[in-house]
Amino acid sequence: MSSQHFDIKPVAGRIGAEIIGVDLSTNLSHDIISDIRQTLVKYKVIFFRNQQLDANGQVAFARRFGEVTTAHPTVPSLPGHPEVLDLNYGKTATRANTWHTDVTFVDRPPLGSVLRALVIPPAGGDTIWANSVAAYQDLPEYLRNLADELWAVHSNAYDYAVAAVDIPEDVKAYRDVFTSTVYETLHPVVRVHPESGEKGLFIGGFVRQIRGLSTTESDDIIRLLQAYITRPENTVRWRWQVGDVAFWDNRATQHYAIADYGNQPRHVQRVTIAGDLPVGVNGKHSEAVKGDSSKYIPSLAVA
Repeated sequence: MSSQHFDIKPVAGRIGAEIIGVDLSTNLSHDIISDIRQTLVKYKVIFFRNQQLDANGQVAFARRFGEVTTAHPTVPSLPGHPEVLDLNYGKTATRANTWHTDVTFVDRPPLGSVLRALVIPPAGGDTIWANSVAAYQDLPEYLRNLADELWAVHSNAYDYAVAAVDIPEDVKAYRDVFTSTVYETLHPVVRVHPESGEKGLFIGGFVRQIRGLSTTESDDIIRLLQAYITRPENTVRWRWQVGDVAFWDNRATQHYAIADYGNQPRHVQRVTIAGDLPVGVNGKHSEAVKGDSSKYIPSLAVA
């Protein structure tokens, strides 16, 4: 793919590209936004170096691609910026060092997420993204046929941040906030992408159980499918610099923020773009089991 408006530099073989020659702080034309969106759908995650965005500019950029959600269904936003989730690791945020897709415990998970780097450790703190469409294509036909039929319950009732016996008080406090309202949603294990029509595995750290299977059976199947997603050939690793912006298609990826930087500061801020109801191979849509996503997507509350 090429664009007359900017240069595209693939970062890895199956996922990820850097967009060069775009200043996100400017009023970008509709044509540029359209090309960025096409690049996002093709490469799944796109990166912009050396950007001069503040929180308002980050929200304004995200809004060009759809409705911006509140920062999170349960976690408070950055003061004065209801759309911004402030992730100041070591101070106010628990590290998300587990493979996950953002906010899949609601019935309308985000279309995408825009992450901006404010403080980055001198070493460590990279993020890895995985292409769940390529993973589905890698499955043997009999596993694809099985996955096509499966539906899974996603919930925030267990947090991707920590699963330990001796939980520190600050982590416990965060978990209490994170699960202050419990959400559960039934999603297809294979999701049809609403723009590209591609099929991809739609699982990750918020999956609790596959419908109709025991916990043991469910865990085994999810572990098998997840192994295809996180194969090295389906991933891209980004070494952050201050000012970087990453924009990923939440409908076709998982990601993992690597917690390998000890007590060094790492400060990023995230904005999410409202998504639609996922649809499975059989044409059926996701169903909310518990919780109301209108608290997360403002237009639903108005409707």
